Amino acid sequence: MKIAIAQCNPVVGDIEANVAKAVDAWSRAAQAGASLIVFSELYLTGYPPKDLLEKNWFIDRIEAALDDLVRRSLDYPATAILIGAPLRWDNPAGKGMANAALLIGGGKVLHRQAKSLLPTYDVFDEARYFDPAADAAPVSFGGEMLGISICEDAWNDPEFWPQRRLYDRDPIEELARGGATVLINISASPFEMGKVETRYRLIRNHAVRFGLPFVYVNQVGANDELIFDGGSMALDGKGALLSQCPAFREDFAIVDVKQAPNEAGTPAAFVSQNRAASVHDALVLGIRDYLGKCGFSKAVVGLSGGIDSAVTCCLAAEALGAENVLGISMPSPYSSVGSVEDSRLLAANLCVPFKVIPIADIYHAYLFSLEMHFDGRKTDVTEENLQARIRGNTLMAFSNKFGHLLLSTGNKSEMATGYCTLYGDMSGGLSVLSDVPKTLVYELAEYINREGEVIPRAIIEKAPSAELRPDQKDQDTLPPYPVLDAILQLYIEEGQSAEAIVARGFEAETVRWVIKTVNRSEHKRRQAAPGLKVTTKAFGVGRRMPVAARY
Repeated sequence: MKIAIAQCNPVVGDIEANVAKAVDAWSRAAQAGASLIVFSELYLTGYPPKDLLEKNWFIDRIEAALDDLVRRSLDYPATAILIGAPLRWDNPAGKGMANAALLIGGGKVLHRQAKSLLPTYDVFDEARYFDPAADAAPVSFGGEMLGISICEDAWNDPEFWPQRRLYDRDPIEELARGGATVLINISASPFEMGKVETRYRLIRNHAVRFGLPFVYVNQVGANDELIFDGGSMALDGKGALLSQCPAFREDFAIVDVKQAPNEAGTPAAFVSQNRAASVHDALVLGIRDYLGKCGFSKAVVGLSGGIDSAVTCCLAAEALGAENVLGISMPSPYSSVGSVEDSRLLAANLCVPFKVIPIADIYHAYLFSLEMHFDGRKTDVTEENLQARIRGNTLMAFSNKFGHLLLSTGNKSEMATGYCTLYGDMSGGLSVLSDVPKTLVYELAEYINREGEVIPRAIIEKAPSAELRPDQKDQDTLPPYPVLDAILQLYIEEGQSAEAIVARGFEAETVRWVIKTVNRSEHKRRQAAPGLKVTTKAFGVGRRMPVAARY
């Protein structure tokens, strides 16, 4: 059986455009002689559609689109379509809605399979909208028995997770025991570092465990904070790789699930990227889709002469084109000469438009207007933050006047500890590096420079500084970044206690300071721009902590 894999980038809510893209791929699959074309989870709506699913008018549009696909299936009598969509169903109790895969062909719906396992952890909240399927059964099609599952249904393999099982069912086993001859999983699995390899091993384990070919189709593209990397694949019943779609871009592939991997019978090698390359490509896609799907074509970045703004500018230039990114340097009385000149060189290397707007006069005007009110009080972080807020207002003025989206540049280490200024450097419509630890920012810089110096070495080698007071350095306030990032990894992503982290060899005083600072900075993060997720636990939608609390 020839199966077409349609690794597509749907736009959330744009049902008509998603249908049009599907029909184009369907036509291509029919011309190639495929018996079936497979799309990703909730493809018609794009994933995640969130509370759009609670709007009756939205579901009405989905049903109309499905009716249209049923009619169009008569145009491709030899090629059926398997597509993900929300589906109303009659249920005496529950939400009355399923996350479904629909097999359509010959002018009718041949099979409906609802998702069995509904994730409610991290960024997922599917039990808010859907009811789980009571069972999973294969369907006869084209001389095969198709075992159709949806995303999370494939993630409860007891052999793969011997000590971590969230559910008491294994839908893949149910399908295999029910007589499936081909397993198909449609998915919307977000990117995070290391997940690509885990996903491949999981799918391969299913194929080997049951001796069945496995076709896996994942969404690609970015929607809000989430980046979907694609990486769709097909394996034979021995676990040999038949086909693998590239990461971070749309693709179309035809695979014959009953044939050997190639003429020699030698399986293809699974292709993965190193950490810096995968995060780089993920962030580029995240920027491109966030702006494009929100109706923006240009971005503005404040260039401080530091590594965070430099990396952000490079990512934006690759995502949008250099001509569509404006870099602005805003020196204050405490800015070094290098902060401007290094930024100018970076902009020249990228061919990015560049402006210098000094803020010293504005800063002194602020101080003069506040002087009588602050009389008798020492200079402190208040005066430092004034500079950041002047810069934020300046950048927002360019955003408003010229329609550029402002990209904020703070990294995860800063966001974690509150080493950032509300309404200052936190201003913006998208926080590009908010889930990228400082140590990884340096890795990204080296990756960007892999074929030549784009980011000047002076930017990479200088000691990090906010330059808001004389001779200021980040390490005056923060622990060394390698130490800080290691503690943050253990506390935020692994959920370890202070005692457990100290037991790993970190100084108790440093650990307590980091944890206290993380906890008391929650109110800042609640007001931050959406940030692109690349780690296992990002601030924002996947980490829901109270603000008014003591713990």
